[in-house]
Amino acid sequence: MSEEPPSPSARQVELLEAAYRYALEHGLADLSLRPLAAAIGSSPRVLIYLFGSKDGLVKALLARARVDELAVLGSLGEAGPPADLTTAAEQIWLWLRAPRHRPLLRLWAEAYTRSLIEPDGAWAGFAASTVTDWLALLAARQPQPERDTAEGAAERTAVLAALRGCLLDLLATGDQDRVDAALRYQLRLIENGRPAQDRP
Repeated sequence: MSEEPPSPSARQVELLEAAYRYALEHGLADLSLRPLAAAIGSSPRVLIYLFGSKDGLVKALLARARVDELAVLGSLGEAGPPADLTTAAEQIWLWLRAPRHRPLLRLWAEAYTRSLIEPDGAWAGFAASTVTDWLALLAARQPQPERDTAEGAAERTAVLAALRGCLLDLLATGDQDRVDAALRYQLRLIENGRPAQDRP
């Protein structure tokens, strides 16, 4: 039987939250312990002691970002199943497009990309985990008979691809109107691809 990992100390939690705020502003790609430590009132030695290594700190920061992501998914799922999956996607997009969420989503995009480039490093598994998390949210918003079919899985994957692609475009360009229109267009294509009896 494996032992539970020790609970983090109050100081470790405090520094992790401060480092997370720093990462939201500055990103993680070029993270250097010295400027990070100076910005959050610590030292590289203390950070190494508390997190084991720079990679250990990055892993802790990615886990912290995932806590925020899962909180978002939970809040988006509280409304209950909408009439159809595309309505759910529109609700999710309203959250994703809000300017106040850009720091978290830029950090998400950075971590997603690094996870693909460095699959065995500190970023390992982040991209796959976030795909699984979002597909689970979308599955929960599908009617049960549709959810468990190959077509249902394909449709929610297409919706996720549309959301992700539009999000990356929006983060890159800030062109809200064009990207909003593109998402609506893609959701119409997905909806029109359903058998006639399944359309709302």
